[in-house]
Amino acid sequence: MGRRRGVLLGAHLSISGGYYRAVERAAELGCDTVQLFTRSNVQWRARPLTEEDCTLFRRALRRTGVRLPSAHANYLINLGSAERAKRERSIRALVDEVERCHRLGIGYLVLHPGAHQGDGERQGIARVARALDRVLRASAGLEVRILLENTAGQGTSLGYRFEHLKALLERCREPERLGICLDTCHLFAAGYPLAPQAAYERTMEEFDRTVGLRQVRVVHLNDSKKPLGSRVDRHEHIGEGKLGLTPFRLLLADRAFRGLPMYLETPKGVRNGVDMDLVNLNRLRRLVTDTVPRGRKPG
Repeated sequence: MGRRRGVLLGAHLSISGGYYRAVERAAELGCDTVQLFTRSNVQWRARPLTEEDCTLFRRALRRTGVRLPSAHANYLINLGSAERAKRERSIRALVDEVERCHRLGIGYLVLHPGAHQGDGERQGIARVARALDRVLRASAGLEVRILLENTAGQGTSLGYRFEHLKALLERCREPERLGICLDTCHLFAAGYPLAPQAAYERTMEEFDRTVGLRQVRVVHLNDSKKPLGSRVDRHEHIGEGKLGLTPFRLLLADRAFRGLPMYLETPKGVRNGVDMDLVNLNRLRRLVTDTVPRGRKPG
């Protein structure tokens, strides 16, 4: 299991039947951690969070030993939108998500930075930073860190270059309440190679120089259906895509990521009667067993 080498493996799992069910599903898969949505990921309207929801979720964490849960924000949220009404709606929705995480006891909320919709990256980054400042002011005192996820760069999405993430962290007034979620598929699709070892080292060294590995709090482990630099976001099962197994072996052995929650966001389904989350987790577990910790610690 991953815990033996300080690796916390989990998956993004459904909250169907209750938030606590995501925790129970994680435990059934032998996960150390879990990621979930706190509301519908494709609708603005959200069912109110009840005290029972929060109590059952927290009890499930204690009962199962699943730890460091994270949430992923709604996909409709776009803090960089060129439409003011859409930005305002996004800000309100994100504040609601932070509040939900706080009540559930979830410390990390992963967010796609947003898309500039044709107004240019500089303008988009400025809008996202201003919106984040408003969200953080509105959620003052809540113990939730918003993690900006690197993106594949599809369409007008921001966050596919390390410089975008750096700019957002520098422009926000409360950077200590922010962090980074690093996605392997998105890195690769954006043009950052993760294999062979020399290429992996160059990419991580560039990230460390530009953003800082210490900013990474969560990792998404996804293979890619599309090739290096495609800027297309299509996740694939571990070892079955264009990334292959080498990048995951290197990342799992990298001291910079030791102790961080790592989540699968690979396609759901069943193959030969076996849940594909379990198939992918077992592949990662074998890589953990086969690797020797290496690399630098975050500065």
